[in-house]
Amino acid sequence: MVVKRQGLIIWFNQMKHVKHIKKFGHMIHVSKKLKYAMIYVDQDQLDDTYHSLIKLPFVTKVEPSYKPFIKTDYESKVMEEEKEYDYEYKMGI
Repeated sequence: MVVKRQGLIIWFNQMKHVKHIKKFGHMIHVSKKLKYAMIYVDQDQLDDTYHSLIKLPFVTKVEPSYKPFIKTDYESKVMEEEKEYDYEYKMGI
């Protein structure tokens, strides 16, 4: 069974709080310079995790990732071949 997950980007004040943030989900990336961490959580637990992270005193902002909602169906290659034909015709070749 595949569990649907979604990313959360957590902005914080100091790096010493990263260990505490790790408990909320699967940590993927931490930026020392920009002071943010990216974690993945299950989509059904996203709201609970979001609200519990916002309440922490060292967290400045929490942003959800919109990757699961982005359309990933692309156009066919036939459209590109038609465009190439149009360019050749306009150039007078």
